[in-house]
Amino acid sequence: MEYLKSTLPAKKSWEKKLEQQAVNDNIPIMEAESMMLVKQLIRLKQPASILEIGTAIGYSALEMLDAYPQANIVTIERDGERYKQALENIQAQQKEGNIRIFHGDALEILTEFKENRFDVIFIDAAKGQYKRFFELVQPLLHDEALIISDNVLFKGYVAGVADSNSRYKKLAKKIQHYNTWLTERTEYDTSIVPIGDGVAISIKR
Repeated sequence: MEYLKSTLPAKKSWEKKLEQQAVNDNIPIMEAESMMLVKQLIRLKQPASILEIGTAIGYSALEMLDAYPQANIVTIERDGERYKQALENIQAQQKEGNIRIFHGDALEILTEFKENRFDVIFIDAAKGQYKRFFELVQPLLHDEALIISDNVLFKGYVAGVADSNSRYKKLAKKIQHYNTWLTERTEYDTSIVPIGDGVAISIKR
């Protein structure tokens, strides 16, 4: 894993600043290797529209826009403090014209997006709600849309690598159930990539 990290390009100043902010405030953001995979997928897909569930401090939204600056990104964050931080970070990069943040519960907000359609959907919010998020975004997909789910290996707990008595056991079971449900869907081609904390890539047939 350290070797993979050594192959990544040098960080830009804004990336370093946001990564340090995440460390200082103990806010989980996508691991560098996983983020690079997502950025490559974005470059290949060249999506006009991206939906992100789980903004945090705006790091991944800015990274996805960095991969394809023509994209328009809609992102949802439930936590009030993180929402404010994301707004500040996006405004600091003068990207508010391309990134629109909604503050609230994604389970409620997604039901209001009836007329919206997206080329890429990135799920990185409450892990126990992944299945519900996926169900809610299905009507919002363009043909051959891409759905990316982060943390699907969840620190090794999902694969049983970590201590089975961990307090994360219940959540790991939910993610495990999600992975099984997702890979068995005949409407999608899904691959789980064991990079970072695990990334599921689903392509609508």
